[in-house]
Amino acid sequence: MTYIIKGKEIASNLRNRLKEEVKDFKIKYSTVPGLAVVQIGNVAASSVYVKAKTKNAKEVGIEVFDHHLDESTTQEQLLDLIYSLNKQVNVNGILVQLPLPKHINEQTILDSINPDKDADGFHPLNVGKLSVASHNDKNLLMPCTPYGCLLMLKDLKTDLVGKNAVIIGRSNIVGKPMAQLLIKESCTVTIAHSKTKELPHVCSNADILVAAVGRPKMVRGDWIKRGAIVIDVGINRLEINNNGEKKNILVGDVNYEEALSKTSAITPVPGGVGPMTIACLLRNTIISYKNSKI
Repeated sequence: MTYIIKGKEIASNLRNRLKEEVKDFKIKYSTVPGLAVVQIGNVAASSVYVKAKTKNAKEVGIEVFDHHLDESTTQEQLLDLIYSLNKQVNVNGILVQLPLPKHINEQTILDSINPDKDADGFHPLNVGKLSVASHNDKNLLMPCTPYGCLLMLKDLKTDLVGKNAVIIGRSNIVGKPMAQLLIKESCTVTIAHSKTKELPHVCSNADILVAAVGRPKMVRGDWIKRGAIVIDVGINRLEINNNGEKKNILVGDVNYEEALSKTSAITPVPGGVGPMTIACLLRNTIISYKNSKI
């Protein structure tokens, strides 16, 4: 029987541990970690994510500094804000919600964030540290979604050493750092992508399959090795006809119904990777705070 990996529950447990840490900080230092959340414009999906991140941060005890800027904000104005936040002692983590408007260069903005306050773990310096570290150092600021995926794999209490892991997707946000994390767990890692030849065959050899391509239900059941563990990073909105009424639903990159009969464990969408991403963002903010006290 397939085990459904309860990302929501694992994330809740992590947040509870973080909450206790914040309580200890308040007693020991009379301060708490601070997270600056920067959003440009009013993209609906971004607003939903920002609301969830802010809510979770406050529940853990992190102080949130909200900066919601107009769509017309220039790159120079945004950079000025980030430079100011870099200097603020009470700001330990800086999150710039992506995507940004087209007139703003995302990489320029991410590069401008103080790497010691990089709540998303996207700064090149932190990416480099992840690449060269000999193991998954718990004090590193790691990209939130990949690290959340790793925590879910570890929660299964499965020995990862020597496992064949296939990652579909080569983005800087998920695919590449996910590969680094799994390599450090001594997995044999393949990064697949849109130009991979015989992709279904490549996937069929995976003991661990991580789907992060942004294509709804792309990974079919017959792509999956029997007994594999599947981590579905995709969050896609599909419009379906429900008794003559149009309805939007969330689906992953994996055909969940087909995969259930093949996998030993799988993440659902929603309720799988998403909550872990937010919990790991809070974890990075708290790591930044602790590092500032050393």
